[in-house]
Amino acid sequence: MKKVSNVFWISVMIVLAACIFGVVAPKNFEEVTGNIQAFLTSTFGWYYLILVTIIVTFCIFLIFSPVGIIKLGKTDEEPEFTRASWFAMLFSAGMGIGLVFWGAAEPLSHFMTPPLAEPGTDAAHKEAMRYTFFHWGIHAWAIYAIVALSLAYFNFRKGEPALISATLKPVLGKKAMEGTLGTIIDVLAVVATVVGVATTLGFGATQINGGLSFLFGIPSNFTVQLIIVVIVTILFSISASTGLGKGIKILSNANMILAVLLLVLMFIIGPTLLTLNMLTDSLGGYIQNIVQMSFRIAPLNEEDRSWINGWTVFYWAWWISWSPFVGIFIARVSKGRTIREFVIGVLLLPTLVCFIWFAVFGTAGIEVQKSVTHDISQLATEEVLFAIFNELPWSTILSIIAIALVSVFFITSADSATFVLGMQTTYGSLNPLTAVKLTWGISQSVVALVLIYSGGLQALQNALIIAAFPFSFIMILMMISLYKSLVKDKKELGLYHKPKPRKKGENQKN
Repeated sequence: MKKVSNVFWISVMIVLAACIFGVVAPKNFEEVTGNIQAFLTSTFGWYYLILVTIIVTFCIFLIFSPVGIIKLGKTDEEPEFTRASWFAMLFSAGMGIGLVFWGAAEPLSHFMTPPLAEPGTDAAHKEAMRYTFFHWGIHAWAIYAIVALSLAYFNFRKGEPALISATLKPVLGKKAMEGTLGTIIDVLAVVATVVGVATTLGFGATQINGGLSFLFGIPSNFTVQLIIVVIVTILFSISASTGLGKGIKILSNANMILAVLLLVLMFIIGPTLLTLNMLTDSLGGYIQNIVQMSFRIAPLNEEDRSWINGWTVFYWAWWISWSPFVGIFIARVSKGRTIREFVIGVLLLPTLVCFIWFAVFGTAGIEVQKSVTHDISQLATEEVLFAIFNELPWSTILSIIAIALVSVFFITSADSATFVLGMQTTYGSLNPLTAVKLTWGISQSVVALVLIYSGGLQALQNALIIAAFPFSFIMILMMISLYKSLVKDKKELGLYHKPKPRKKGENQKN
């Protein structure tokens, strides 16, 4: 373990201490995290909304800026992966389990408890789809894009190690980033990654359990979820030992096949025409209201503010806490692409797929809710999708595919995260030691189990918002650092618009 950095040991101790606290005093752990989460959302909700909007604006600026032609690597370097494999890997890492977990549950929840409209109405249906698009759209992928772009740019173009701290040298200085301050920043990134990924793994374990409960009557409890996590940990540990080009690539492609299969079946079985109409209408509503939704904080209405804290602020925190992991992973597989191609690819393509996914599953879920006498939205979140399948043809087939998809997403996310955490704790090595990756793999699974044990879904959400807060300040510095370096590159490459030379004899005053 000579190649591991201080970041590894410090991060492991922090994670271990949190796990011990969660196991020894689960109620106190839930209470402490709940109090911190409540303070952050009530006090800094405005900050999250403004920060993420600035990030989106910066990404759009980069698409149209002359610096868009700059390559993430040497001028003659070609991409390591095909566009199809690249897209599959960034999509699997970026959304994964969340799409299946929330695909039907979130639109249905918004339909029954909308932010503004009357519950259960046509207006609530439209609002439900619009806000789901908002939470999973451009804002989410812009967060990933900024972190990934900064890392890819400084790593592949400037020759810096693949560390969060290395991206901040232009603003904080080389000496500081290679010293104690740099270590602190990398530790924050690692801890945020562990919590973000562990939370998602917790969602995955509970949903697999929920599916097995619906299909086979297996009880939904912590013991079953423990067994699921152990089995999946063994599987992704085997995958992690095969390397980036084999395990993760194969699993990512398998994810896409299963996801497309489930999506197509649901589209055919569900209300196909209504789905297409809702997709079109919701896309228009999203574009029309994106600015208003981006800044909506409801300062004078406590009930509306609570909804925003529980959904929008939670999601922004989730994406921020996941951004070190997703950003590092996307950066690693994006060598050789131009900044413009990178930002458009990361920002727009996954967003469009998310919109299609939620239009299909959300519309089907809401229509099923309208047709049954019981309230599906009152079920545990991990059981909602399977309850909807239960009211449709081919319910068993749909459920089996969904469980398989969540399982493969689970393995892929954990596998990718072990790779990223390995990089971050071995001085930015692009091929971290297997022992380090396995250590982080087991750590993620343990944290996921502790969070489930100490408070279930609420504990998972609390941990996300807490982990995201300190890393959000690092993201601000990353944007400033990237802009500063790009401006310098722009001058060196002569990318400023030059005035056309005047023709001989042309009136100089014209």
